[in-house]
Amino acid sequence: MGFYSKAELFPPVKIKTAITLVMLSIAYVALSSVMVGFKVDQLVLIGLVNGLYYLSGYTRRFVTGFAIFIVYWIVFDYMKAFPNYHYNAVHIGDLYHAEKHLFGIRTNGTILTPNEYLKANSRTWLDVVTGLFYLCWIPVPLGFAAYLLFAEPGEFLGFSLTFFLVNLLGFVVYYAFPAAPPWFIQEHGFHFIALTKGSTAGLARFDNYFHAGIFKSIYTKGSNVFAAMPSLHSSYPVIVLYYGIKNRMKVACVFFAIVMVGIWFTAVYASHHYMLDVFAGITTAICGITLFNFVRNRSTWVQNSLLKYQQLITRQ
Repeated sequence: MGFYSKAELFPPVKIKTAITLVMLSIAYVALSSVMVGFKVDQLVLIGLVNGLYYLSGYTRRFVTGFAIFIVYWIVFDYMKAFPNYHYNAVHIGDLYHAEKHLFGIRTNGTILTPNEYLKANSRTWLDVVTGLFYLCWIPVPLGFAAYLLFAEPGEFLGFSLTFFLVNLLGFVVYYAFPAAPPWFIQEHGFHFIALTKGSTAGLARFDNYFHAGIFKSIYTKGSNVFAAMPSLHSSYPVIVLYYGIKNRMKVACVFFAIVMVGIWFTAVYASHHYMLDVFAGITTAICGITLFNFVRNRSTWVQNSLLKYQQLITRQ
């Protein structure tokens, strides 16, 4: 702290910037009220963004850099206004039978999908461990992003934009190929039911063990039940591991790899995704990483834009 002046720790805010932030905040609440209805969460987000922006130079840098993730969250939330099943038929039975054909497990004279087999052979210790892994799917990427923001701003931009791109690719598939998760068939059968509420499925065992509603509170806010393919839960740790390897973070990469495999297993164990969804999520991450690197390496405009944004972040 002693290496920074008061002006650097608490830089002044330009009037034009303050007005812009106020106008964006008002526009966000107004548009959200029209798109998905007014929610207290929207005010919490606005309060958090404004509070961090004015608190100090460090928090201003944080919220400026994380604007990319904030935009992602808003886009994800607005998907509620445009259910993908309005545009294409939802794949339910065909995906289930494809999973059984490719990865079916023969037991007691019948063939089960991996989801069905793991559900029938669940264990309390596995419920706890897999629940802990699934709780990492957002904190680990965001924590890693926060580290890169202050340690390697250039790598932070690459990571965050890759994260955003992978999500956009996933959203495209959501609308092109609406897919029901395994738990939908377990709870509702093979007939499509619009406006189906999200389910904790196998993760309910974690909630029950700890007498908490952690996953229940998460899945009641889901944007779309019929968006199981690809599994973006499976995509995120791939991006984290890639950038960990790229930055030669050997010890951290061991942790990232363990979390990655744990999330993949949990996705199937908890009946939230088929193995096909997991492989699709891994493929989406690889495509997003490859596409971002291709564009960045071949576009001077992209390189200059990234440099300007990096300069904007670092001078906050």
